[in-house]
Amino acid sequence: MAERRFLVVRLGSLGDIVHTFPAIAALRESFPASEIIWLTSARYKLLVQSSGLASAIWTTETRSVSSLRKTIREIRGASFDTAIDYQGLWKSASWPFLAGVKRRIGFSSESVREFGVPLLYTDRVRATSAHVAEQNGELSRRAGAKNTVADFHLDPPPLQREDLSKYLPSEGMKHYIVLSPGGGWRSKCWPPERFGALSKKIFQSLSFRCLVNYGPGEEDLACKVRAASGDADPLLFNGELAVLMSVLRGAICVVGGDTGPLHLAVALGTPVVAVFGPTNPARNGPYRNTSTSASAQSPGRRDPQDIVLRAANVVTTHSRQDRTHPAMLEIQVETVFEAVRRMVEAHR
Repeated sequence: MAERRFLVVRLGSLGDIVHTFPAIAALRESFPASEIIWLTSARYKLLVQSSGLASAIWTTETRSVSSLRKTIREIRGASFDTAIDYQGLWKSASWPFLAGVKRRIGFSSESVREFGVPLLYTDRVRATSAHVAEQNGELSRRAGAKNTVADFHLDPPPLQREDLSKYLPSEGMKHYIVLSPGGGWRSKCWPPERFGALSKKIFQSLSFRCLVNYGPGEEDLACKVRAASGDADPLLFNGELAVLMSVLRGAICVVGGDTGPLHLAVALGTPVVAVFGPTNPARNGPYRNTSTSASAQSPGRRDPQDIVLRAANVVTTHSRQDRTHPAMLEIQVETVFEAVRRMVEAHR
């Protein structure tokens, strides 16, 4: 029997790719000798490589017509028998459709954000799992995987000490805590002033300096955190993905909302304090490999070390607003600090 050839599509973003790894791992587990070609954005190629799950990685640029045409030609010439679209957008569903892949698996209309996308699939899966990682796994199972999810391991490229020394001075930063105040859209972000107050309290009470990670367009958040930190003077970090992975892996813990760096930290085995508001942690919260958790259980496979904070009776919404959601304001600095203190004690 000929081996299967899979095209899997997940272009971004950081946290979404991390939440796709368990589903691809399940596919790889069931088809160890099959080709799995992963189509993604060039900026996330290193992340996909670090998982070791794909036979090859193809990159594309959605804003380039020439890149789109090249991608369609490559797919058409590779003779895939199955394509799985884990993204559920017109741009991700179009490539397998236009390239003529015979079997195209994706989510049904109940599970996608953009209207009409399922028309491009031959197999439409109505997700029933709570967590998005396991919803992705339902697509893998439709493709023939025995399980919806499986464990995976990230193996980022090794960095030289001088690479890290640009961001972590050797003096006083052997142990540190990462704060990640961003999160895609502002309504699901804890206020930067509270991150600053947290940094100050950590420095005064636990004697640890914090590192504030921020991404493109989040410079104002990082500056507001540092301004509110006083003499705690946290370091601001905006490095390449390889360096970010090393920084997250080396942290005592990571504090952040529903954001890519927090989910990446979980995948790297670092404990997290997750501050949630409008998005539901049952669907988008920390999702940990059983290999990095003492007693991880579904749904969510949350590690006992991970602490998820969310106000009671919050109505879940994915509406992308520019103002902080009221539910985020209900989470006080003292509450988050207490969670961090527990992390520090466990680390010692």
